[in-house]
Amino acid sequence: MLVSRVLGRVLGAASKSESFATSAAAAAADSARRAHNPLEEFFEVDRSTDEEKPVVYGRGWKASELRLKSWDDLQKLWYVLLKEKNLLMTQRQMLHAQNLRFPNPERIPKVRKSMCRIKHVLTERAIAEPDPRRSAEMKRMINAL
Repeated sequence: MLVSRVLGRVLGAASKSESFATSAAAAAADSARRAHNPLEEFFEVDRSTDEEKPVVYGRGWKASELRLKSWDDLQKLWYVLLKEKNLLMTQRQMLHAQNLRFPNPERIPKVRKSMCRIKHVLTERAIAEPDPRRSAEMKRMINAL
């Protein structure tokens, strides 16, 4: 009798601690999910209507500026611009579905032109490459962008 009572208490305490650990893990996962949702990267943070100052966005990249960058920097910049383009296109589509005006539509052509200029600079480098095998490899990588 005493053994069954002690065993029952130990098993009961173990099941309570397991359920607590499970609920704590679920709560932590839920808060982490709320804290950073990867899809949030495709939407800009909404601005309040109280702000009177218009948001000023930068200009596109010039080819002369891009020629000064390394291959790795240009690849990183390409993916930053690709992410920005996806964000803008998602936002434009979402606002169009709600019959709302897309703010600052001139941003999309700036991003597209910058992406085209990056490809142009990389193609110039591939053409200037003296080794034909490396040049062909570079051209394949550029076409995959």
